[in-house]
Amino acid sequence: MKALFKPAAAAGLELTERPDPTPGPADVIIRVLRTGICGTDLHIRRWDDWAASAVAAPLVPGHEFYGEVVEIGDQVRDIAVGDRVSGEGHIVCGTCRNCRAGRRQMCIRTIGLGVQRDGAFAEYLSLPATNVWKHHDDVTPELGAIFDPLGNAVHTALTYRLVGEDVLVTGCGPIGLMSIAVARHAGARFITATDVSAPRLEMAKAMGADQVIDVSKQDIREAQAALGMREGFDVGFEMSGAPQALPAMIDNMNHGGRIAMLGLPGAGFSIDWGKLVTHMLTIKGIYGREMFETWNAMGAMLQTSATLRESISRVIAEVIPAREWEKGFDAAAAAGTGKIILDWTQL
Repeated sequence: MKALFKPAAAAGLELTERPDPTPGPADVIIRVLRTGICGTDLHIRRWDDWAASAVAAPLVPGHEFYGEVVEIGDQVRDIAVGDRVSGEGHIVCGTCRNCRAGRRQMCIRTIGLGVQRDGAFAEYLSLPATNVWKHHDDVTPELGAIFDPLGNAVHTALTYRLVGEDVLVTGCGPIGLMSIAVARHAGARFITATDVSAPRLEMAKAMGADQVIDVSKQDIREAQAALGMREGFDVGFEMSGAPQALPAMIDNMNHGGRIAMLGLPGAGFSIDWGKLVTHMLTIKGIYGREMFETWNAMGAMLQTSATLRESISRVIAEVIPAREWEKGFDAAAAAGTGKIILDWTQL
């Protein structure tokens, strides 16, 4: 098969021939149709410090995908050849305390698809059947390819009750944008989004944000005034990882406010711990998706809401033939773009 391969622990990728995967008794083989390019994949291509510390090269990267099941192992149930699927990219041990308690997203031995084992940037992919998610008919290949990052957005957005709440979203990358649409769908009152990219702030408006703030030029309190808010935000989604984002969010939260933090900071920074205590704020770290409540939630919301399907699909900026993968990676690395999808039927 053809695959996008990292042959060694160094910068770069190459489109080359790799052996076809074979299924174990509890695995499925998926013909990959579409893949999304994630920030993780950009790190792997650059081979920066994070990639060098986390990635098991040589390997095939990629963990956001949509495809068709073409082969199943002898022990596989509830999945059939021909099913259209995506998959959970965190492969867990099944025997640690969290796994045995049903908290698989907290497994202490998690292996990442496309990070520690061969991933989805290929014509075929092997995946444990327990990680496979079957799609309903309303999910297009392009939408199915971004179920992984959509799951991050849904996990973040549904961490706290949103009905009637005022929400602050810091960071309007693709996951932040999707979290805006989910918060709107879930019944938030006012949603304010911040970024420093004008195109992304325009996209935030299209996703349902009531106010957008360019934090390089404006203060978040301007949004509160414009919306007629008498108190701070009830719920915050920190999606950027920018060192100034969480302190600014804390300064704009109502007493008792709740923050879900998905953004990964590149370095340490200071926050006002006194305000965290005296304002009785809650901060919860978010990683990946809950297995598999998040998948159930996003599947159900998309199945029952054409409006949400349309909103989430707006995040997709371009579909590029997989043979032009370099163009796709360069586009994904550009500031202000949405999700870039590679079409693996065009090699």
